[in-house]
Amino acid sequence: MWVNCIQCKECPRRSSLGIELTLYDIKDSSTGKFVTCDQEFCHGVYGGPLTDCMANTSCPYLEIYGDGSSTTGYFVQDVVQYDKVSGDLQTTSTNGSLIFGCGARQSGNLDSTNEEALDGIIGFGKSNSSMISQLASSGGVRKMFAHCLDGINGGGIFAIGHVVQPEVNKTPLVPNQPHYSINMTAVQVGLDFLNLPTDVFGVGDNKGTIIDSGTTLAYLPEMVYEPLVSKIISQQPDLKVHTVHDEYTCFQYSESVDEGFPNVTFHFENSVSLKVYPHEYLFPFEDLWCIGWQNSGMQSRDRKNMTLLGDLVLSNKLVLYDLENQVIGWTEYNCSSSIKVRDERTGTVHLVGSHYLTSDCSLNTQWCIILLLLSLLLHLLIHQS
Repeated sequence: MWVNCIQCKECPRRSSLGIELTLYDIKDSSTGKFVTCDQEFCHGVYGGPLTDCMANTSCPYLEIYGDGSSTTGYFVQDVVQYDKVSGDLQTTSTNGSLIFGCGARQSGNLDSTNEEALDGIIGFGKSNSSMISQLASSGGVRKMFAHCLDGINGGGIFAIGHVVQPEVNKTPLVPNQPHYSINMTAVQVGLDFLNLPTDVFGVGDNKGTIIDSGTTLAYLPEMVYEPLVSKIISQQPDLKVHTVHDEYTCFQYSESVDEGFPNVTFHFENSVSLKVYPHEYLFPFEDLWCIGWQNSGMQSRDRKNMTLLGDLVLSNKLVLYDLENQVIGWTEYNCSSSIKVRDERTGTVHLVGSHYLTSDCSLNTQWCIILLLLSLLLHLLIHQS
């Protein structure tokens, strides 16, 4: 987790998303303090003492994302406030001490040139330095969380804790992987299964299929992407296909896409499947429909031929991450409704509702919500353990 800080020169000051941006200033906080290079947290991030970093200097961080954007700065510790569920659709304010990045320099889509700017990124990865891991290690929460991105109305649900309703089918996480990786077994287009090599989804270090809410589209190895897209386009032989921005396969189609194109279903270990409808994997661009599947064979070396499913696939589903049992699961769901979460301390079950974020975003709503998720404005709904 990191936020833009007051001394940052390249950090954005305004956003077209209708979000008021605020730069964090540790001098304005009575509880904020710097994390130094000799502290255990810093050693944990770097796997030991950091070379050329003196004991009394701030522990630095650098995060580089798949699109080439980066953030760099130093770690600080402060009290973060969040909402604890206290009853059905009711919350009370609580807090916890967290270590997070104080952004001093941003580049790419994170700097001041990006109109759709954000305050930072909330880290819910598997590492010990993520927000969910820190809160769980302090005993404040269960090490499990869920999100439901409403691709129809915008907004959605985000909650930490044991979700008891809806029930979800789960598949195990691949061990010893830095991301949320699971084992894909097959790809189905309509009623037909693609004829694929058995090892196509686990090449080299890219073991398993990565589930990533921080990525908008979905990336598939070339030997999956090519037959998948060909199968989709073949449903309408008269389509005139265009390439937009040298990467998106687009076409004109005036009828219902759900009636004219097939569903795509991914199958995973434990007989768990994930169905993606045409209105989810196709997105409008001007007067065209464009295919959201991307060829990871055309990506840079680190991402080449990886399988990564982003919000194109994850929207309109309740997705549960259970780090205690090392499983992940999902189910199709109305993300404008509510879910039930158990308070492990009292045994009571409470409703957690959705939140809607207003925005003047000019994008299609389905893609706008993905940007809004990262704005840190979705309430963190926490059940104390």
